[in-house]
Amino acid sequence: MLGELIPCGGGDVIPLMKPLLLIGRRSSCDISLRFQNVSSHHCELELINGYWQVRDLGSRNGLKVNGEGCDLNWVMPGDILSIAKHHYEVNYTPLGDAPPPAEIDPMSIPLMEKAGLVKRRRERQQSSSESHANLD
Repeated sequence: MLGELIPCGGGDVIPLMKPLLLIGRRSSCDISLRFQNVSSHHCELELINGYWQVRDLGSRNGLKVNGEGCDLNWVMPGDILSIAKHHYEVNYTPLGDAPPPAEIDPMSIPLMEKAGLVKRRRERQQSSSESHANLD
């Protein structure tokens, strides 16, 4: 077994048995999630250099890692993977030193952010948490 998905609300643990797994509503998927809000071919999990990477396959209801929407992202042990409205804790032991650097899709960055007219989401969150810390 290469890892497992643990349903956050309870339920059966889903073993990650192969290095490439198709997740979706269809029974032909490696991991079949029989929920109406899960697309027939929702996403895939791939083990690359000992780390899991998740890729959205054009699903209708999206994919999140730790609450952040994504099309492609590394999934670390303990991360929460959300497939539509279903949440799973990812559990595995990394087999490599570090995952390869993330490839950023230039089309996923808002134009205003590219132009430097607005702060990036992470920068806004950091500055917000720093200002709250200064109030304490």
